[in-house]
Amino acid sequence: MLELRQVVKHYPAAGEVVRAVDGVTLSVEGGEFVAVFGPSGSGKTTLLLLAAALLRPDSGCASFDGRDLGRLSAREAARYRRSDVGFVFQSFQLMPAASALDNAALKLLSEGLSLAAAQKRAQPWLERVGLAARVAHTPRQLSKGECQRVAIARALANDPRLLLADEPTGNLDSRRSREMLALMRELCDERKMPVLLVTHDREALPFVDRVYTLRDGALSAGLDTDVAPAAST
Repeated sequence: MLELRQVVKHYPAAGEVVRAVDGVTLSVEGGEFVAVFGPSGSGKTTLLLLAAALLRPDSGCASFDGRDLGRLSAREAARYRRSDVGFVFQSFQLMPAASALDNAALKLLSEGLSLAAAQKRAQPWLERVGLAARVAHTPRQLSKGECQRVAIARALANDPRLLLADEPTGNLDSRRSREMLALMRELCDERKMPVLLVTHDREALPFVDRVYTLRDGALSAGLDTDVAPAAST
């Protein structure tokens, strides 16, 4: 289980304090798919970075399977991210000169696998996100939507126990968005894996178990329609 208890993360900015996460309490059980909606700058990415042990809370506790993530050493935090977490970054973070296959395999190399073994494990995930014919292409040769799908494949290649996704459908068309959300739902159900998604995309609503809105660092249950208005017809 992923659990955040009264978590606070503030940033100084231009003489002010940005309350990115301000006393958030949230739990995501194994097999639960939870979505957090919110406007840009509301603290959604900070929330994921805390859950990934990429940031430490100023106060409160972020934990996974009972481990206090804020108390992990740098080495322990890196091992947690490498072994337990799949993180889909909004900005892709792909190596521009490497193939889609090598980008998807990258995380596995840090686990000590050979390149051939890492590629063998990553290849099925590229196929599962619809990139079987594009494995040899570099990010410079791929569309933004295809780069997004490479990033999703990379996040899943290590068979994570927790999936954190930062706007994973932001560069996808409606059909691909639904396919990727359905894949995350399927993995959540198959592996009893907690999934925490931050998004603006209302396409996510049929796939998730619970919805929250994060605004000015404060979390509330349900969806504010002004944060994610219904698509016009």
